Amino acid sequence: MAVASEEHAHVASFYHLRDEVQGSAHACRGLACFAARNDDPTLWQAAQREPWLYCLGQCHRAPTSGVVPGPEATVRVQSRAPVLLERIVAGGATNLDAYRRLGGGRALEIALALQPTELVQRIEASALRGRGGAGFPAGRKWAAVAQQSAADKVVVANADEGDAGSYSDRVLIEHDPFRLIEGLRIAAHAVGARRGYVYLRKEYPRAAAVLTAAIDAAHASGWLAGLELTLVIGQGSYVAGEETALLNSIEGRRAQARLQPPRVAEHGLFGAPTLVNNVETLCAVPWIVEHGAAAYAALGFSRSRGTKLLSLNSLFGRPGVVEVEFGLALRELVEDIGGGLRRGELRALMVGGPLAGLLPPSLLDTRLGFEEMAAIGGAVGHGGVIALSDDTTIAEVAAQIFRFGAYESCARCVPCHRGTPRIAALFERALRGERGDAQEYRDCIEALAATSLCGHGRGLAEFAASLERHFPQELAACLA
Repeated sequence: MAVASEEHAHVASFYHLRDEVQGSAHACRGLACFAARNDDPTLWQAAQREPWLYCLGQCHRAPTSGVVPGPEATVRVQSRAPVLLERIVAGGATNLDAYRRLGGGRALEIALALQPTELVQRIEASALRGRGGAGFPAGRKWAAVAQQSAADKVVVANADEGDAGSYSDRVLIEHDPFRLIEGLRIAAHAVGARRGYVYLRKEYPRAAAVLTAAIDAAHASGWLAGLELTLVIGQGSYVAGEETALLNSIEGRRAQARLQPPRVAEHGLFGAPTLVNNVETLCAVPWIVEHGAAAYAALGFSRSRGTKLLSLNSLFGRPGVVEVEFGLALRELVEDIGGGLRRGELRALMVGGPLAGLLPPSLLDTRLGFEEMAAIGGAVGHGGVIALSDDTTIAEVAAQIFRFGAYESCARCVPCHRGTPRIAALFERALRGERGDAQEYRDCIEALAATSLCGHGRGLAEFAASLERHFPQELAACLA
């Protein structure tokens, strides 16, 4: 069933889309639509109307709006084993009978026959890392919740796919929803949870309809016996993707990051020990349980094992969602899998969302991996891959990113709430030919990096660091 959280009185003004009808006609001003703005300047102009939407999950056909019909995203498998997309490539399964006919449910049968400790050990042995951005070892998260002695525990699927340029979670939910439900049910058995939640962003109305029907069918059939699963629809907040902010939102509070400790594994949703994984992480679990940890760990390379879903934006010759193994070179991704750019020359590449580093074409030989991307000031993140062509300047990208950061700040810490708009204004002035104060810029960035409460402000500082590292001349031209 789908519910809205019981809302505290002071929350009314916090969320951008609280009073908007789900699936409204707003145009998107996310980074993928920004990159493609010259393909439809009229639609891009419409995106400037508030409330701003920073991703509708339609990046493969950007620029776009909530009501403009268009083709579905192409889905491809470029790994030795299709861990996540096999059923979707075959046509998908949005009802439980079809899911079972196509092999769904076998992993749950195996999991329920195992002791919870065995399940946790299997996830640990697989080397699965969180696919939501941080890359934290999933098995360690599961173990931390499983060892809690509380009678009430909770599992939460983070489906707040807010990184502009990412839409793989939307594709998974809309075309294979029972895979997510099965992954949640297995996780609940492993950690001893009896309640589960899926937190879905409001910008995905079709996903909400598909998942509501799937959860209702799973409950009605008894497939979820032992787990009460609830769908919660967000009200418009990028920072709700941070796990503690997400828990606050489910509780009907402002989506602001919590101070830690205590960790959510000890004191999470409504005070109960809580496991939070993102959609792609949970969707990998059934394959790992069925095929074994060793088979999963055999995929990928280095400390990045398994496969990753990547969302390619509309400037690629072949946009869409692709499942790859870790270890491929970014050049292979751009030129072979993505088919190069359909127009213009590549100026920069962003992998992992708007707070990840901006990479120059000279680094395309870097291999996709958590540590390897971090070493060049980039990130795997959630897997959004945005190509920026030569019709976009670095100053325009910076202005877009920092305006996004300012708009989506939760306002809890001063460097993010006050500093980010000042940085955005600096780049906007640069676009008018006025050079900004270099010392003010450095002071704001240092404060973001050192004192931000959550990854939103720190991520903006990392983006700034990538400009200084990879585009120093373009940055210097904006400052005096």
